[in-house]
Amino acid sequence: MSLLIHNAMLLTPDETRAWIERGFVFIKDNLIERVGEGVPPPVCLEDTKEIIDAQGNLVIPGLINAHNHAAMSLFRGLADDLPLDKWLHDYIFPAETAIVDEEFVYWGTMLAGWEMLCSGTTCFADGYFCEDGAVWACKKLGIRAILAQGIIDFPAPGISDPKKNIIHAETFLKKWQGCSPLILPAIFAHAPYTCSESTLKRAKILANDYQTLLFIHVAETKWEFERVKKEHGLTPVAYLNKLGILDHNTIVIHANWLTDEDITILRDTGSPVVHNPESNLKLASGICPVTKLFKAGIPVALGTDGPASNNNLDMFQEMGTAAKIHKGICLDPTVMSAMDVLRMATSIGGRVLGLKTGRLEKGYLADLVIVNLKSPHLVPIYDPYSHVVYSAKGGDVETVIVNGQIIVQGGKLLTVDTQEIKKEILRLAHKIKGRLQS
Repeated sequence: MSLLIHNAMLLTPDETRAWIERGFVFIKDNLIERVGEGVPPPVCLEDTKEIIDAQGNLVIPGLINAHNHAAMSLFRGLADDLPLDKWLHDYIFPAETAIVDEEFVYWGTMLAGWEMLCSGTTCFADGYFCEDGAVWACKKLGIRAILAQGIIDFPAPGISDPKKNIIHAETFLKKWQGCSPLILPAIFAHAPYTCSESTLKRAKILANDYQTLLFIHVAETKWEFERVKKEHGLTPVAYLNKLGILDHNTIVIHANWLTDEDITILRDTGSPVVHNPESNLKLASGICPVTKLFKAGIPVALGTDGPASNNNLDMFQEMGTAAKIHKGICLDPTVMSAMDVLRMATSIGGRVLGLKTGRLEKGYLADLVIVNLKSPHLVPIYDPYSHVVYSAKGGDVETVIVNGQIIVQGGKLLTVDTQEIKKEILRLAHKIKGRLQS
């Protein structure tokens, strides 16, 4: 397979802050083979099976949603305007116990994948239960995904006996490792306050044995921060460090409540962080000190969190929020530039997840997005970085390419029947209402 995109403005999020006013991207199989300015050379035209004339449009790397609970799209709007502990313990955990199974996860992930792909996300990291359903959904959708089986120390969907949580996780890794170039199975330990010391250590050993990633919610709320400190005499970050959990393959989610010592620990262990600004704002959990992490040289990727706590998966909107809240907190309009935030959602996200994606550059995976610039909110254009972060919306996405394949064209998802997804979601939503009301 080979594909040529030409006549496009190109945005390559790197340190130079440069862009190409009119250029081309040549894709061979699943990799970017060539990126250039002006007219593509004859060799690209001779070896091309499909040509996209992107005149008047902008090409950017595919967006990377570095933290999600995709299947929770089925819980969207179920319980809003609540603090995290009440939201989880009074609504979400009981609903999951009553309803979540592999079918639920399959269709919830299909719905989330439809939303993500059509709004420019080509890769996401997921953490949930019954993740076999997520694997099947992502394989059908054609989206790139890191799918992490959930581990928690009380009965959870698919794991009635929490003593067997590690066994279930290993079964998941064995089953799906190497199943597809688009799928990486991983481990998701819920949090330091819901997983025992033994569970956390065993989860990390398992992740190391299978050379995969471990995701964990850390210091999301002040309540969590104070509870862990009271029980262990250490902050959540210091506690995980003491257990030997932190390194470059342990992805720290949220990190809203950090001390200066915690930031030093994250820097020294090489543990990356995922910032989820909209979910944190909605749940009033706190705000990750991203500017301090940047200064310490800690890589920070961007995520939406699950659609039950956001309540959408539009990474364009997430970028805009991330940029603006830190300017307001710091009282400094120069922090969190459009370039910084776009890199969080592309090249840094790829680096954090260990994937060679997130840049328009030779040798990188061919995951990219064509944004239609003809809408009134995108005219005129002086600085495309500014437009992507502050003006563009997920609905402006016209074409999405994942691993060299066109997945979205004309704003429509090509890989699955979206009407079937909607039908099944409405059926399950009716079932959910009935279960919760009984």
